[in-house]
Amino acid sequence: MLWLGLAMPCSSFAQTDSVKKAKELNEVSIRAVKLGKRQLSASPLQILSGKDLERISSLSVADAIRFFSGVQLKDYGGIGGLKTINVRSMGTNHTAVFYDGVQLGNAQNGQVDLGKFSLDNIEEIELYNGQKSNIFQSARGFASGSSVYLNARQPEFEKGQYNHIRAAVKTGSFGLINPTLLWQHKISEKVSASVSTEYKNANGRYKFHYTNGVYDSVFVRKNADIETMRIEAGLNGKLPDSSAWTAKVYFYKDKQGLPGAIVNSVYDFTQRLWNENFFAQTTYKKEAGRYNLMVAAKFANDYSRYLNPDYVKEDGLLNNVYKQREFYLSLANRYKINSFWDVVLSGDYQRNTLDANLERFPYPTRNTLLTAVASQIHFNRIDIQANLLNTYVNDKVEQYYSAGNKQMLSPTVMVSWQPFNPKEFRIRSFYKNIFRMPTFNDLYYTQIGNTFLRPEYTKQYDLGFTYIRAFENKLLQQISVQTDAYYNTVKDKIVAVPGANLFRWSMQNIGRVEIKGLDVNVQTAWKIAGDLLLNTGLTYTYQQALNVTDVKLNYRNQIPYIPLNSGTFLLGADWKNFAMNYSYIYTGQRYDQSANNANNYVPAWYTHDIAFHYTRIMGRQRFRLSAEVNNLLNQYYDVITNFPMPGRSYRFTLAYSY
Repeated sequence: MLWLGLAMPCSSFAQTDSVKKAKELNEVSIRAVKLGKRQLSASPLQILSGKDLERISSLSVADAIRFFSGVQLKDYGGIGGLKTINVRSMGTNHTAVFYDGVQLGNAQNGQVDLGKFSLDNIEEIELYNGQKSNIFQSARGFASGSSVYLNARQPEFEKGQYNHIRAAVKTGSFGLINPTLLWQHKISEKVSASVSTEYKNANGRYKFHYTNGVYDSVFVRKNADIETMRIEAGLNGKLPDSSAWTAKVYFYKDKQGLPGAIVNSVYDFTQRLWNENFFAQTTYKKEAGRYNLMVAAKFANDYSRYLNPDYVKEDGLLNNVYKQREFYLSLANRYKINSFWDVVLSGDYQRNTLDANLERFPYPTRNTLLTAVASQIHFNRIDIQANLLNTYVNDKVEQYYSAGNKQMLSPTVMVSWQPFNPKEFRIRSFYKNIFRMPTFNDLYYTQIGNTFLRPEYTKQYDLGFTYIRAFENKLLQQISVQTDAYYNTVKDKIVAVPGANLFRWSMQNIGRVEIKGLDVNVQTAWKIAGDLLLNTGLTYTYQQALNVTDVKLNYRNQIPYIPLNSGTFLLGADWKNFAMNYSYIYTGQRYDQSANNANNYVPAWYTHDIAFHYTRIMGRQRFRLSAEVNNLLNQYYDVITNFPMPGRSYRFTLAYSY
């Protein structure tokens, strides 16, 4: 569950008292670090890590992020359905996703499908509103409205240990078969390696409810099958001068059906999609007295193929192939002027190209240069950060018209203040002005792209507080409260609306959007009696995201798919080797078009999920058996109109680690 570091350790009959004591002390220390990290952050921060990720009923990163406040998950249904997130109503493309500190890019459509990333190799997920509260970062880290950081499991070895193995297999509804394997190896005292691999296959068939306004029927979702394979390998090392380096290679491949939108009683589809994603990245960090250096480099090559047998052209079936490549280089420098004042200069260069077999395709190339100057002043009770980001984008095409050059300066100011002597309560606030270029698909997609599409300009204002306190020898062990009120404006907002299938979009600027919101996040940990431990989590989000472009057209109407009210409730219990987790997710009523009328009304939906876990530890070996029931009440609902979600489903997991 979403305990943000509050989860308690499970006990084991096979452990001695001394082992249990050491384990508890270690986890308390880790928990304190996580709590302090959130409390001191000048920007709103939510974290899922370690045992919290194991406890939730989630198959992918997208499933886990649902439990963060202020987030709307766009889910097109099923195991293989596209899954992206929208943070504080600013749009998917304003959320950057970083994997081990380097951004996952997609110049073609700007969307990172979080459903592709399994939790089996993820140690921690962080969500920052605004930006990461650390000025020592790449220039890319300053260049988005919010950021998701995915941190892979890092090898840690005790004395005499040279290998760690974690193997798991999941099975359940939709014909799911999902084995995973993680191997970590200690090569020397300074170098370690890891290999993670995963295979997933599912037929994707599930029942859904459909009505044509006269008759109600239940059908089976078809063409939602998926087969995926992922393998990644990494090296971690330290040099004699204590500098650290990492290297990672990642490869992902899938083939799947695209089930399409259920419109006009058509519920059988034949479109197919193939993806291949490869990247290699490396980082280097060095500390020399007051000076710190961080370097990162990455090369990525992505391939996708879309086939629609129902669409016949003069030269045959619609069979589109896209190839995009990215080269990225980042350099960040920090200098500590004195004990309370740091300055940073960061520079990033990124080159993106896109090839396609489309007629009249312009073959665009984009060169992006980001430069950031940042400063931080930190005293005992107050922390002030400020940065100025310069974004320069140059687009070139081989034929037709390009979007040309774009340049903008984007300032950010962040403040965190402890007003009282007790450290439990802290106030924070930030202002951020950011700029986003339209994607290649927005600008250059044949017959859909528009080179005159205007960029988005956003301003964010946030004021909130955190209260985090731990209690000794009390029924209530820990409590964490985070509350933030915010106001965002988006000028020339770009809205992507899916067509009859997941690979066709229509893009439009809807002018100006005003967003007012409130996020509340409350977490508690309780020790009831003996070995019985309880954890609770409650999140609530209020978002009013209004179109204020034209007083004559949909003025002050809620923009598509943004609910006024949403929230989650989570409850977990641990007793000896057993654990139970319950989650409830609620999304209020919405509209699927700019006009807020009865024809575009999308009703509220909610789901109940429950999971049971049994853990057995024998020496250094750990066995874990899990049984999950998702959508317990078998509710029929759509997250996106005409893309029905699964009803009740089951999943079983057997995991072994050493």
